[in-house]
Amino acid sequence: MAKAKIRVFLVDDHPLVRESLTSLINQQDDMEVCGQAEDMADGLKRIGSLAPDVAIIDISLKESSGLELVKALKLRFPATQLVVLSMHDEKLYAERCLRAGARAYVMKRESTRRIISAIREVAQGKLFLSDGMATELAQKFVGGKQSGGSPLEDLSDRELEVFNLLGRGLGTRQVAESLNVSIKTVQAYCARIKQKMQLGSATELLREAVRWQEQQSGM
Repeated sequence: MAKAKIRVFLVDDHPLVRESLTSLINQQDDMEVCGQAEDMADGLKRIGSLAPDVAIIDISLKESSGLELVKALKLRFPATQLVVLSMHDEKLYAERCLRAGARAYVMKRESTRRIISAIREVAQGKLFLSDGMATELAQKFVGGKQSGGSPLEDLSDRELEVFNLLGRGLGTRQVAESLNVSIKTVQAYCARIKQKMQLGSATELLREAVRWQEQQSGM
């Protein structure tokens, strides 16, 4: 009897990325794409009905955060192993994703071979990280938090999400709608971000968020 294939589900708001990943995965003898979605709501619904072995999640979705989707999937469907695919620096997001329930963090600029390897590893219940990230996490575990990192590392998951959305051009009201919170709540997040990043005004915050977003896009 032939061995069952690894069933993979994709959540990414870029159709070309989903198409490329589908083609890549379906070329493998031991795996297949069983479904896909472009946002958190559809992803939760379809993963719940399809029960894939592995879900690949983009960290930056249009109307929500991939990190929040990881947390929701881990809570509702723990049998599905989660791979986060992202353009963002792993030093900022990888540990957050692991804490949220992901088993792998792969940057989009990496080779397609690593994406395939990540799927196979997490399907067996293993973790998959770059050598550099694995070493950094091990050092942090042994010696505690290292100094000299980015100020963004001090932001909570929610604060980082707000910072990310501001950098993508959303106004305060749009951020509030995206996160399903009040404008006052977003303003409170912004105040804490400014304090942690030692920024003096909303204009400085916006400028820094846009600059960071541009850096991430150019990585």
